[in-house]
Amino acid sequence: MVQIRHAHIEEAPTLAALKLATFRQTFLDEGFAIPYPPADLAIFEADSYSADVVAAEIADPERQNWVAEDWDGRLLGYAQVGPCKLPHPEAGPAQGELYQLYVLREAQGQKLGKQLLDVAMAHLAKTRPGPIWLGVWSGNEKAQAVYLASGFRKVGDYRFKVGSWYDEEYIFRKG
Repeated sequence: MVQIRHAHIEEAPTLAALKLATFRQTFLDEGFAIPYPPADLAIFEADSYSADVVAAEIADPERQNWVAEDWDGRLLGYAQVGPCKLPHPEAGPAQGELYQLYVLREAQGQKLGKQLLDVAMAHLAKTRPGPIWLGVWSGNEKAQAVYLASGFRKVGDYRFKVGSWYDEEYIFRKG
């Protein structure tokens, strides 16, 4: 059995390790094998997944962070939302954005991603007026299908910077 709960500041190192692991599983190791230049990847990972960065995200009152935790206390997935910062002419910081939603590969198929998405969407619907936004890598058709089935629609494109590398991303909106 798994519970979805808010992340706690004291577990920032554990959540940082989960974030790094799910990023690598998704985009490097077992996933899409994007050939990021090693120096760019190292900078991106340090800037995005250090314990200090994750602690600051948890402490930020503009963001909400949830984790999926098994009964042994092991973190299996997470979601993070906050003010929209996507480069779309109709988007703005008063609206909400799903920043991240990832589940460890070994825990996929248990509907944890759907549970995390439901919690995040319910929070944004209550706290942020207008549409809900997200960015998704253009090559991640599985995630796109999940978002489309949840009522999102593709409304644009942008480039997500990983060092000097750029991922082609899609902008999705719901509402």
